[in-house]
Amino acid sequence: MSKTKAAGTSRLGRDARPKYLGVKLFAGQKAKKGSIIVRQRGSRIVAGKNVKMGKDNTLYAIKEGLISFSTKRKKLFDGSQRIVKTVSVE
Repeated sequence: MSKTKAAGTSRLGRDARPKYLGVKLFAGQKAKKGSIIVRQRGSRIVAGKNVKMGKDNTLYAIKEGLISFSTKRKKLFDGSQRIVKTVSVE
């Protein structure tokens, strides 16, 4: 028989912090140069005019202006098409 009562388990640093993904600036809002527009995993939203994609698929503005979202058809490598959302800075 055990001499001590069972204690709860410790996390020991395995509790991951939230990643704070999502749209940071919405359509019609002003964007400064370098401001983050969307944080995402994968290219759910594609970079349009005056927008670049970082190495972690973050979309950011390269010029000042107003943000606009739109959709367009993108042709894939196998010849099929899909509709993608794009974000641009006008």
